[in-house]
Amino acid sequence: MKVSELSRRTGVQVPLIKHYLRQGLLHPGRATASNQADYGEDHVHRLRFIRTLIGIRGLSTGATKEILDAITAEQDDLHQVFGIVLGVRPTTLEEPAGTQQPPTEPTQEPEPAGLADARRLIAEMEWDVSPGNPAAHTLAEVLAALGELGADIDWRGLLPYARLADSIADVDVRQMRGERDLLAQAERAVLVSVLLEPALLALRRLAQESKSARRFGGVGNGGSTTPAGS
Repeated sequence: MKVSELSRRTGVQVPLIKHYLRQGLLHPGRATASNQADYGEDHVHRLRFIRTLIGIRGLSTGATKEILDAITAEQDDLHQVFGIVLGVRPTTLEEPAGTQQPPTEPTQEPEPAGLADARRLIAEMEWDVSPGNPAAHTLAEVLAALGELGADIDWRGLLPYARLADSIADVDVRQMRGERDLLAQAERAVLVSVLLEPALLALRRLAQESKSARRFGGVGNGGSTTPAGS
């Protein structure tokens, strides 16, 4: 297909496609003339994935290229691909031998408030997570805020939520099965880890309203929740 058809299929404007080609995010098409090329379905899939990373995850062009390069370098390691997409695994590839920078002295920074409790919850759940997982720090911030507010919810109070999250993660990981192509695996990882998050939050909000209406006798926008015939 010509670049105009590629643009129509993906919703990405031609100048932007050419920019991605210049930046190396999108591999060149098969040359058919001095200034023309033919593109295939692999270009469609990769361009849609690029659009998702930049438009949905809000990554820069440079960060997107790092992710694409790192995913390609991982061969068939689906766990690492998932980690890259989640932002758990660094995307920067190892530099060739002889180009590494000399090591710097590690700086001792104070441990963020709440991190110890976050680790207790992770240990209680027996989760196998990397030390640099940013979600652990997000959890720590929430636990610290709960403590400052004097709330009666500590890391133990979050265990029922953690167990539900564990069940959801089982569903997420099962969604990854069956994909053999590396880029398709990465696309699936973005789908289950990023694109579905708003849907999960929406489902929770809907369920909360329903449970509140049934337990407390509330009235929703759709009218009374009193069962018909009562």
